[in-house]
Amino acid sequence: MARKKDDTGRYAYEGLDRLLHEKARLGILTSLLASREGLRFNELKERCALTDGNLSRHLQVLHEAGLIEIWKGFENRRPQTLCRLSGAGRTRFLAYLDALEQVLRDAARAGAEPRPATVPQGWVPA
Repeated sequence: MARKKDDTGRYAYEGLDRLLHEKARLGILTSLLASREGLRFNELKERCALTDGNLSRHLQVLHEAGLIEIWKGFENRRPQTLCRLSGAGRTRFLAYLDALEQVLRDAARAGAEPRPATVPQGWVPA
């Protein structure tokens, strides 16, 4: 099991942004990426299966990070909130997706290799 010299940090995946790598935020950003005009709060809440409070908190975090734009308005005299990916948010999310695709390629390649039948001599089960 000798390690290759060029494998240092090979699986560190620095491009996996912790801010984005969270289930609800991943859903929010994917929904907004698929809806260029943006989504109203209730549409986003339904698509991501989140509560009002949970969605609000995640939107606040994403907005503070500059990843999304939040617009307020009225429709039929009722307040509405529209959310859209910012230009920087789109760029950062697409870079994140590239890193995630690399994880999938690496895992698929590793999974295709057969597992050795035995372990090196001298090793015992823990």
